[in-house]
Amino acid sequence: MTVATVWRNAVRLGVVLACLSATGLVAPAPAFAAFATELSGLPDEFTAGGEVRTVSAVVSRTDPGGCVKVRWSMVLTVDGLRLDQVKMDRVEESGIFPLQIQTEGAVARLTDRRLDPGTLCPDRTVTARYRVAFDADVTRGRITLAAEAYDPNLRLLARRTATRDVVGPDATAPASSRAPEPAESQASVEESDAADEPAGQAEGAVAEVPPAAGRPTSGSATGGFGVVQAAFLLGGLLLFLGAGLLLRLRQLTRES
Repeated sequence: MTVATVWRNAVRLGVVLACLSATGLVAPAPAFAAFATELSGLPDEFTAGGEVRTVSAVVSRTDPGGCVKVRWSMVLTVDGLRLDQVKMDRVEESGIFPLQIQTEGAVARLTDRRLDPGTLCPDRTVTARYRVAFDADVTRGRITLAAEAYDPNLRLLARRTATRDVVGPDATAPASSRAPEPAESQASVEESDAADEPAGQAEGAVAEVPPAAGRPTSGSATGGFGVVQAAFLLGGLLLFLGAGLLLRLRQLTRES
């Protein structure tokens, strides 16, 4: 076997090992596709002035994993009206559920101060209910609701968004001919398109504020980046070691 043949075989082996190491590192990453969030109770459009609607966010899991507690966070984005014209309460059977409220521009985030009383288990759900109302001085606008479910470690499990028109009690203009936008499910590993988030990027800071004491992180998105980076580093290290062994073998061949 010639030195050139040994060199080619070593390079091929290094590439194969790098690919296998990357596959082995990326594969164990948790799959959050088993979680899904739904929004129910949404009308075709909200009517301002005294009408109170109850909107429910429901998270479920279908994988065979264990049970987990949930912390809810609701992000409101308004267009054509002000945040102080919107009233939203998180309610449980025991009454009003305490919230941490943060606002910036046209975006507000309402995050549970405590974990939800329910427990999310396979083939079971956890529900958060919100009462929504609008001041009577609203004439016309739009509101986007984004319900986010987090686990106790602040990893985003699932997200669902929906946008609806808001009309005043004396509105005479016909309702928008555009059909209500369907809610969009977004697992933590997915990135939403700009069109799915009509609020400007200027309010992005509030949309990313921590749901509790720390910044919410998308489990697979954050972990996935570090894993891939480590895989490339390991692959490069294997290639470097293979080249070093080949040079040593070549030197020994010449000496003999």
